Order: sequence, then structure tokens, then C-alpha cells
Amino acid sequence: MSERIEKMAIELLDTGLGQDAVEKAERLMAAGQTEDLIRYLRLCRCDLMDDLHKTQRRVDRMDHLIRQTKNAYIEIQKGRQES
Repeated sequence: MSERIEKMAIELLDTGLGQDAVEKAERLMAAGQTEDLIRYLRLCRCDLMDDLHKTQRRVDRMDHLIRQTKNAYIEIQKGRQES
């Protein structure tokens, strides 16, 4: 395997892609199918972006829960001070 393909494989693994995806990219690169490789890498990128957006929605929900809990705590504290 060429050094260039090995470097790409390491970088793809660093992105979190599975071994099957990395091997497919390696095959495309080794075969000189550059256009297909670019198309495949863009598809992988889209999958990563979908995961990122799903994670962002979970973080947003957590932030909302934190705000709700904080506001409820503040209201409880205000009620105790008024008593």
C-alpha cells in the first residue's frame, strides 16, 4: 500500500469512519477512481454532518433542561425568602 493511501486511511479512521468505509476509500484510491473517491468522501462527510446535527439537537435539549431546572430552583428560593 502506498504511503499516500496509508495516510488517507489513518485520517479517515481519525474521523470515526469504520474499517469497511476506510477500505472502500482505499480501494477507490488504489484503483485511481478519483471522481468516485471524491463522491464517496462527500457522502461520508454528509453522514458526519447528520451525526453532528443530531448531537447538536441533544445538546440544545440539555441546555433547555438546565435552564428549566435553574429557573425552577430560583422560583423555589424566591418563595422561601418571601415566607
